[in-house]
Amino acid sequence: MPRSLNWKGLQLDTPATYRIRIQGRLDDSWADRLGGMAITADTTADKLPVTILVGHLADQAALSGILNTLYELHLPLLSVENLDEK
Repeated sequence: MPRSLNWKGLQLDTPATYRIRIQGRLDDSWADRLGGMAITADTTADKLPVTILVGHLADQAALSGILNTLYELHLPLLSVENLDEK
């Protein structure tokens, strides 16, 4: 059911900062293709490679494009987090 038209939360066209964690490694050369997001390497407690992407995106269409690119690269998503959420 749609929310009230007075609801002021996140909208599809709202800019937001996201943190995306994926299993596997991506190097900095992918930053442009991924909307200019900062790319950081990490590992899990089991020493498995994880890549963390953080950046400000114009809207959820931009987020969807990044998620589609990661899917096409066969990199499993671990988490997607809106950092602007309160």
